[in-house]
Amino acid sequence: MPRWNELPDSLDERVRRLVVQLRGLKDHSGLSLSSLQTKTGYSRASWERYLNGKALPPRQAVEELARVVGVDPARVLALHEVAEEAWKQEPDASKTADPPKPRRTRRSALIGVLVAVVLGGLFAGLLVVAPWEHGGSTSPSRGAFAYRAGKTYHCVVKRKDGRLYAGYSITSTALLSGPAWDVVEAQCLLRYHGFTPGVVDGAYGPNTTRAVKRLQSQARLPVDGVVGPHTWQVLRK
Repeated sequence: MPRWNELPDSLDERVRRLVVQLRGLKDHSGLSLSSLQTKTGYSRASWERYLNGKALPPRQAVEELARVVGVDPARVLALHEVAEEAWKQEPDASKTADPPKPRRTRRSALIGVLVAVVLGGLFAGLLVVAPWEHGGSTSPSRGAFAYRAGKTYHCVVKRKDGRLYAGYSITSTALLSGPAWDVVEAQCLLRYHGFTPGVVDGAYGPNTTRAVKRLQSQARLPVDGVVGPHTWQVLRK
């Protein structure tokens, strides 16, 4: 797996989260930039810009990457939508959004959907690894996460099979971008390691971001404040 260059400090946090997720998809696929060019129709140079935060990929490029890897594009497209809004507000004229390529035919689009459905189960571990018995990264007894202001969660961290768990999620790769049980899990583990995120409420706010950056700095990871696979690896130790 390549060691990625650190993203620019000036890059908006919402764009940063999209780029980190795209890097994770590329790493998981094991494909080179040249292979991505062949399989997605977007040039090697374009992917180099996308994956280093120099240009915002068009929505279709994100869909194509998800199709190639075989994962449900819904989550990545949600990140893209948020990143696109942030990019439009960016005053730096040197940053550009690449135009979309011509749409695929209806037949090829249908084939892409079928491939994603068939392969989705094989690559589901990219976003959520080692699911609970009933599927997903969250304990089945938890249900859907609903953020409530003032609501906090108790942390009891235990080691199982050599890895730390707080009982809210078992993911080791999910990209944190909003209120979720995965965020509660990360906050508990941050506190366990001595990096207080403030209150444990499931919201990925500035206190949690600062705690993540301190952890990343100590672990000699790129200090971007984004919890992705490498940061989860440290949290689970």
